[in-house]
Amino acid sequence: MIPFCWKHWSYAMVRVGLALSFLVAGIIKIQDPMTFAVTIDAFGILPGPLVLPVAIFLPMLEIIGAVALIFDIRGSLGLITLMILMFITVLGYGMHMGLDIDCGCYGPGDLEGEAYAGIRGALWRDLIMLGCAGTLYLWRRFLGVRPGNFANKYQSIKTSIFKEEAA
Repeated sequence: MIPFCWKHWSYAMVRVGLALSFLVAGIIKIQDPMTFAVTIDAFGILPGPLVLPVAIFLPMLEIIGAVALIFDIRGSLGLITLMILMFITVLGYGMHMGLDIDCGCYGPGDLEGEAYAGIRGALWRDLIMLGCAGTLYLWRRFLGVRPGNFANKYQSIKTSIFKEEAA
């Protein structure tokens, strides 16, 4: 039988790995929202006036969700899972429409080298991330891991900081 604490470390590693993939993607996209807006517009899903606000809001949501998932805040895995499902839907739509564009997941790529293969590769990556999210849900169910709420996490961090200052 696998030692009990190994299970919790593996849960944490998968959770943090998934969060870091979203954190990196969000940071890359927020640094150049205009390029990300061009990629969003190329999918042809949103009306023109919504493209730039979504190009700014979506990376911020990825960063917030990733940071919350790193600290295992309640609701963060659900947010990340919903974003993964949305990305899978958009990529599936792009493949169905035969779009020959970069997915824009981690910023602009090599447009000629990653064109249609970029969407297919991104779809596989998102399916793997969805599997990781599903694994986290299963571990929560079978290991009894419960995410905390933001107030409890903030209070425990604040308490540990003040203990160090008092020492």
